[in-house]
Amino acid sequence: MKRCTKCGELRPLDQFYAAKGTRDGLRGDCKLCFKERAKARYPVIRDRAIARTKAWQKANPERVKETQKRLRSKPEWKRRDRNRYLVKTYGITVEEYDDLLAAQGGVCAICRRPPRDDISLHLDHDHATGERRGLLCFKCNNALGDFDDDAERLLRAYVYLTPSLWAFDGAANR
Repeated sequence: MKRCTKCGELRPLDQFYAAKGTRDGLRGDCKLCFKERAKARYPVIRDRAIARTKAWQKANPERVKETQKRLRSKPEWKRRDRNRYLVKTYGITVEEYDDLLAAQGGVCAICRRPPRDDISLHLDHDHATGERRGLLCFKCNNALGDFDDDAERLLRAYVYLTPSLWAFDGAANR
């Protein structure tokens, strides 16, 4: 146990940051007080801190890459990054995405195949109105894009692929 020099609280040693050169090897102020002071000080030193961080990252690209790789492999980071992407791009959370996926039976809305473990389904939407339509696999989403979301063209493609629907026998008129 150690008493914080700022708040005066008696706290366990794990509540203090390490500090070389001190008698007990720990800072005098507890982690809570340190964080509070750092948070209040940051707006004053923000630009300097960002510049210092960018300079360090530029000087140590291998360590930055190693750290990013290690952190990105953690499931909670993947989910957080996915949530950030969905909110920024489509205005929905991971939980809302999961609800949409469950409502669709966990499969692509068109081909009915489940998503791969490493790739999630795409949130399909009407580009004119922004209205969400459903979750699609990469192939189905791309196919709609290749047809410019034109239902008439898709219907013609369907008729083309279904010879029994042809009203006449004329391959040249397909």
